[in-house]
Amino acid sequence: MLDKFDISILSALQKDGRLSNRDLAEKIGLSTAPCWRRLKRLEDEDYIRGYTAELNAKKVNLNVIAFAQVSMDNHHPGTLMPFLSIVQGCPEIQECHSVSGDCDYLLKIITRDLDSYDELLSKKLLQAKGVRSVNTMFSMRQPKITREFPLSEFPLSDFS
Repeated sequence: MLDKFDISILSALQKDGRLSNRDLAEKIGLSTAPCWRRLKRLEDEDYIRGYTAELNAKKVNLNVIAFAQVSMDNHHPGTLMPFLSIVQGCPEIQECHSVSGDCDYLLKIITRDLDSYDELLSKKLLQAKGVRSVNTMFSMRQPKITREFPLSEFPLSDFS
């Protein structure tokens, strides 16, 4: 179960994953040794899955963000596995969610341009066994982007 110090560590690292242990300990009100032990436990227990740099997509020439609604013919493992294998192998596919509603999967895809998206769609996604249809929506603007979870919104009893 997480306590207020654990939540504070997670919250601080969501905002700045490059905090040194000394700075983190100072920020949350612990000495460095207990802070380090807590951090290691949070990593070992998979509360913290890793540390990455957040890149500016436009600066690295990734200009198109698409959301693809994928409908499958059926949910048989023999149908799903080839599709999911293609999804796993495409670095352009940032996220894949199995969803309820009118489609089976929702993909978040980022590419250089519309031609690159069209190539991914026609040569990979639509070639996957069992894909019945793909409906695409393109992001026009991103008024909000966050990767931070709202940890302060929940009582400590919610974390176990």
